Amino acid sequence: MAMGKRPAARQASPMWVEMSDLPTSDGRRRSSTRIRHATPWLKTTLVRAAWAATRKNGSSLQSQFRRLKGRRGPKKAIVAVAASMLTAAYFMLRDEKDYHDLGGRYLPDRDKQRVTQSLLRRLRNLGVEVEVKAA
Repeated sequence: MAMGKRPAARQASPMWVEMSDLPTSDGRRRSSTRIRHATPWLKTTLVRAAWAATRKNGSSLQSQFRRLKGRRGPKKAIVAVAASMLTAAYFMLRDEKDYHDLGGRYLPDRDKQRVTQSLLRRLRNLGVEVEVKAA
């Protein structure tokens, strides 16, 4: 990246550190999901900070880690959390604003109907029949 030139894309900062989650599929074949070996000291520091951030109860980073851990595994999930932290840091520095955590309940509360249907489907798959009443 040239000095004085600002990144244009939203993921410019994680891409600069080689931590971005690039598209892994083009519809026909799957690409590797491995991160590249650039700035290892920064990646190590970010991953350590991400592990610490996932232990903060009620945080959006802990919520993101728990969501992704089941699908991708803990190591890929922690790299995604580290990339999110790097993106947040980039925008905090660029816009000169403080960090504002949305909280661990932000996504589930945003789409309650979808979460309700998902949980009912999981219960049906376990063989439990449930009657739902609005609270």
